[in-house]
Parts: sequence; C-alpha cells; structure tokens
Amino acid sequence: MKSSRALLLGLCVSLGLMAAACDTEFTNPARNPVGFDASTAAVVNGEPIYISDVELEAVAQGRIEAGEAFGPDHTEYQLVLEQLIDQRLLAQEAVRRGLDRSPSAQRRLETARERLLGNFLMEDLVATEVTDAAIDQMYDEQVKLQQIDDEVRIRHILFDTKEEAEAVLPRARNGEDFTALAFEFSKDTRTRLDGGSFGWVSPNEMIDPFPSVIADTTVGEISEPFESEQGWHILKVEDRRTRPPKTKDEMRPEIVTYLTFTKISQILRDLRTNASIEQRDGGRALEPPPLVEEDDAGAEPEAGGEDTAPQPDETLPTGEDEGPSE
Repeated sequence: MKSSRALLLGLCVSLGLMAAACDTEFTNPARNPVGFDASTAAVVNGEPIYISDVELEAVAQGRIEAGEAFGPDHTEYQLVLEQLIDQRLLAQEAVRRGLDRSPSAQRRLETARERLLGNFLMEDLVATEVTDAAIDQMYDEQVKLQQIDDEVRIRHILFDTKEEAEAVLPRARNGEDFTALAFEFSKDTRTRLDGGSFGWVSPNEMIDPFPSVIADTTVGEISEPFESEQGWHILKVEDRRTRPPKTKDEMRPEIVTYLTFTKISQILRDLRTNASIEQRDGGRALEPPPLVEEDDAGAEPEAGGEDTAPQPDETLPTGEDEGPSE
C-alpha cells in the first residue's frame, strides 16, 4: 500500500511539473541577468541551473539524442528548463520544511547518490575504455562469425598510396564503370585484366581487413579506401548469396553495451573479492550475473529475467532472422 501511494505521489508530481511547465508563459524579463556566465541557464533563489543540466534532462526524457546539439535556441529547451525550475523550487521547499532530515529521507537520498555515482562510473568507462579501437576489434571478431557461410562477389582496385585511392574513389561513386577504372588504375596484375574481379569468395578466407570491409559494405556500394599488406584498396560488393551481416554502425550500440557491462562485471568481481560484505542470517552475497554460456547463445531470456551479455567468442544478438538479400 505504501509503495502504491509513493508511486502515485511520484506520478502526480511528474504530471504536475509537466502541466506547470506547459501552462507557464515563458516570459524572461531579464534575458542576461548580471552575474550570469555562459554556462548558466537560470538561478533559482540563488542556486544555479546550468545549460548542461537542461541538456542532460532533455536526453533523459528522450527529447534529444546524447551528443545532439541543444541550447536556448532549441524548440524543447525552454520547456525542459521550466520543468527543472519547478523541480528546484519543490526541492527547496522540501528542505525548508525539513523533509530531508529524517532518517528515512537520508537513506533514500544516499541511495539516489549511489545510483548516480554508478552511472558516472559507467559513463567514464565508455569515455575512456570503450574506444573506437576496442569497438573495431570486437566488430572484426563478430563479422567473422556472422560470415562463416557467406559468399560474396567483389571487385577491387589496388593502389600504391592512400592518395591515389582517394583520387579514384569519387569517380567510381559518381557512376564511372568500376571495371574500366580497375583496368586503368589497379596494381593487382592477377585481377586487373578482369576488371578487378575476385569472383565469388568467402570473406573469412581473405586477408585482413577484407572480411570487415566486406561486411561493412552493402551490395552495390563502394568502400572507403583501406590498407592491407598488399597496399591501398577500394572495393565494390556486387552480390551476396546469403544474408549480409550487420554493418559497424548497426552493431555499434550492441558492442558498446557489451564492452561496458563486461568492464563493469570485471570491476564488480574485483571489488567483491576485496570487500568485506556481511548479511543477516539466511542471506548470501549475490554474484554478478553470469555471461551467456555457449549452449544458451540463441535462447530467449526467461520471463521476468534480464538480458545478459554474450561471451566474446559468440556473435552478438542479431535480432529476428531475415531472408536472403534480393
């Protein structure tokens, strides 16, 4: 009953904030008050609300994507700012009434603080350890597994330098015949006379980074210049006999999530090993959720359970099966 009342109260407060913000006439008698700096959005009874706070709230509400430009000129900015002003006013009134000083309130505030600190750690891990290099490495591993039974028909043009490849690429993408360009420019004597054709190949049987480039290039498209042990290439995927793997952009959110939770699991294991944890009789310290075992890689999660990350030697979730490309 208490939890129901708390939930109802929280919902009413949220709706009240939204309604108040919607009903507020956004008048700004002092657009740039004395003492404001470039980072300040508003000052409520002497307490600042920063533009970065408004941006974070907009992301949390799903109004913008993380990293999207957001400021006073954005159509959603003033609405979110008014909500934060109302939220600050309610918080200040709660403090004035001493509602933050009870033992129960102190425990709840500390729980909220811990949750935020955990989020800060995850954000820091993403920024410092989930790097483009780590994502590229994971993508290379995943596409090799996804392309085990794949066959593609490709053409390429081999150059001595990146500058040469970049000079020819716009001509190929602007509609010039790739076969003719390969005959004119390619340094690969084995494929040049055949317009750069490799015929039908299995991507995983080719040298790196051909498997990843092939996976990241859709049928009919031409890749960015890339370097192998032979030199610099541009590559065209002409056809596929099987369903193509996901591109790097499509897999990036899954890879970032996987790498982040892998790091968090490692940190938690180390922290639990070195921590002193005592629980009341009958309780036990909970271990971090195990990673998916190989036999369970394709299984659906149990009802009410949470998804877990795959082992590094498994393919990441690819969604529902789709038919072969037309």
